[in-house]
Amino acid sequence: MKRIYADYNATTPLDPRVLVAMLPYLQEHYGNPSSVHIYGRETRAAIDDARLRLAKLLGAQESEIVFTGGGTEADNTVIFGAARARRKKGRHIVTSSVEHHAVLHACQHLEKTGECEVTYLPVSRECLVAPDDLRKALRNDTILVSVMSANNETGTIQPTKDLAAICRERGVPFHTDAVQSFGKAIVNVEDWGVDLLSIAAHKFYGPKGVGVLYMRHGTKVNPLLFGGSHENERRAGTENAAAIVGTAKAAELAATTMGDEQTRLFELTEKLAGGVIERISGVYRNGHPKLRIGNTVNFSFDGCEEEGLLLGLDLEGVAVSSGSACAVGSLEPSHVLKAMGLPRELARAAVRFSFGRDNTAEDVRCILEILPKLIERLRTFARA
Repeated sequence: MKRIYADYNATTPLDPRVLVAMLPYLQEHYGNPSSVHIYGRETRAAIDDARLRLAKLLGAQESEIVFTGGGTEADNTVIFGAARARRKKGRHIVTSSVEHHAVLHACQHLEKTGECEVTYLPVSRECLVAPDDLRKALRNDTILVSVMSANNETGTIQPTKDLAAICRERGVPFHTDAVQSFGKAIVNVEDWGVDLLSIAAHKFYGPKGVGVLYMRHGTKVNPLLFGGSHENERRAGTENAAAIVGTAKAAELAATTMGDEQTRLFELTEKLAGGVIERISGVYRNGHPKLRIGNTVNFSFDGCEEEGLLLGLDLEGVAVSSGSACAVGSLEPSHVLKAMGLPRELARAAVRFSFGRDNTAEDVRCILEILPKLIERLRTFARA
């Protein structure tokens, strides 16, 4: 049976070239980068080099790059750190209703503890935040706005530059979770005008367990972790030199192939979408069909349940997801699809296909053979 991995938004395989770059820092160059001896200086030099290379790719300054333990930690650092650093300014945060749980759950925690009030911006049926809604939501006591640049479930690309400009006019720091954007679109912090930005290496063929947080000079964010002066006192903990080196290598590789690869993946997902709509009745495409990262397409199938869809496809060798990998096991329908206005039954009948470098037109052909038969079986079973 042919196996097809179509869940690249959840994670990507480690690029062999990235592993080669990492191996020296897992073996012979193992020194603690905070140590003053040669072993420490070797790993410190590698981390500094990686920081510089990533800063260039992001359009940032080297000193504005902070390495974290992943995208979730980067997002949490922003939400909790900005809220606590700017208490004298206010207690109001604005985010969108379709953020990753790394942002949403952090905001909800601040609400629960009474530390902050949070406004959750609505989205359109195509998963877009309206800049005018942000403008209306801002208050004199707003201390942070966080809106992701591309949605992990639908692929919809938000008007990040417009949203950041509104915040800049009002003097409010703007953060964007760019975990799904980086490696799939050009991400430049100066062009976008953002103050804070998060990425995660394992989304672009780098290692798991490492993230990058861009912090514009002058943006006040309290550290989340304590225990040392690492990362210029912004993130305590011995740096994972091998993973950091791997992140820089993966980012550079992604930058060199991004244009052609995203065009190829957009064509593959459009071919899949056209075939699904042509062959299956009662199907709904979720998210913006054009303003999206090229590898992602999301469907809801009337008369089906997501569990049956995911298990059925898995048994046929096709690995997909219903949304965020961090929400696996949840009995609730996708918060993203609910926020977009989908009825509960359609929100619970969704499948996300997210393609990557190993996917081909043959994969699309196989999926289009498998999916209509599976949908018919599930609907027949549901009617019985």
